Amino acid sequence: MFNKLLFVIIILFFFNLSKPSLSKEIFINEINKIKANIVFLRHSFAPGFGDPVNFKINDCSTQRNLSMEGVLQAREIGNFLIGNNIEFTEILSSEWCRCVDTIKEMNIGDWKTFSGLNSFFQNFTDKKNNLLLLNNKINSLSEDERILLITHQVVISEVTNISPPSGGIVIYNSKSKMSKLIKNFLE
Repeated sequence: MFNKLLFVIIILFFFNLSKPSLSKEIFINEINKIKANIVFLRHSFAPGFGDPVNFKINDCSTQRNLSMEGVLQAREIGNFLIGNNIEFTEILSSEWCRCVDTIKEMNIGDWKTFSGLNSFFQNFTDKKNNLLLLNNKINSLSEDERILLITHQVVISEVTNISPPSGGIVIYNSKSKMSKLIKNFLE
């Protein structure tokens, strides 16, 4: 049993070493190609689908939360951004615990919650109101700003037409509406 476990660990280690890495140059080049001023980040890995029916926004025990894999994924994303000196003029997060926990684990600086990033997947919030808030924010941005928005798949898909995986980064130009998935930190 021990030998099989050791073999699996060694295989996973070497598989992990072969993952293509995202460099600062690639990240910035991709942003510059479309002049992206928004970086959407889908919260890191939180197993399951949706939220329990007893969902309460201020009670994490009633929500789907990050697994240990999600915590480590968030730290990896934060380490990438810090290690490459990638900064943002503003960082906003959905009020959902898995988004807040993602940005906390990233540990990249000051941030605040923004209800325009909340999930409307199960109608726990009003989609029309959320998108109005989010679009007002997006439309108010100048081209020289770069903001990070930690949110949910449905929100990112609604704005960019891209459905990112957990930990996926989608860059977006608020003026031209161009977008691109540039990284999946679950690979």
